[in-house]
Amino acid sequence: MSGRSSRAAGSAAPAATVRPLRRTLTEATRQLLRARVLDAVDDLLRQRPWASISMADVAGAAGVSRQTVYNEFGSREALAQEYVLRETDRFVATVQQAVLDLRDDPRAAVAAAFDVFLTAAAERPLIRAIAAGDGSDELLALVRTGVGPVLAIATQRLAAVMQTGWPGAALPETQLIAECVVRLAISHAVLPSGPAELTAASVARLLGPYLDDVLGSGR
Repeated sequence: MSGRSSRAAGSAAPAATVRPLRRTLTEATRQLLRARVLDAVDDLLRQRPWASISMADVAGAAGVSRQTVYNEFGSREALAQEYVLRETDRFVATVQQAVLDLRDDPRAAVAAAFDVFLTAAAERPLIRAIAAGDGSDELLALVRTGVGPVLAIATQRLAAVMQTGWPGAALPETQLIAECVVRLAISHAVLPSGPAELTAASVARLLGPYLDDVLGSGR
């Protein structure tokens, strides 16, 4: 009896291990599918405006069925939002290291962040689609609306980066600087007034006195 019990107990352990593994594999497969669909959106936006892109177009470009895209994202609007959020993550990632590398010089850090962001934005289809203005109202609303996901998320993450770089600075001030920088960055990305490097230098010069006052003490 004890031998049978031992064998039964021993056989139960692998089953308990398999279930979490299956869940992990399922989630990994789902993430790959989502990335594939979002990459398809990115590719299509390089060719034409969002207004002319259907869920069937996205499904075809991703190599999956239209129902699969609906099952995963729910709606065309939700798909657009997921795409914009992913682009936001990528944009924020491009500026994070620039800020941290120059934490000892707040003006240079903001200038570098602006330069990196604007250079990346010029190459991304999302910004080009918005700048074109034609048929991109859904994407434009997600980016520009004050309560929209892009402004809120980018501001929150940039403020967190600034808090890491300048821990002595007060949180309300870093949040104010982050929101100002994000709004200016989006505005200049949509309607560029000159080369990214010159625009970045101008913004840093404009914000310089306030940066020195608020962030200088946090170095």
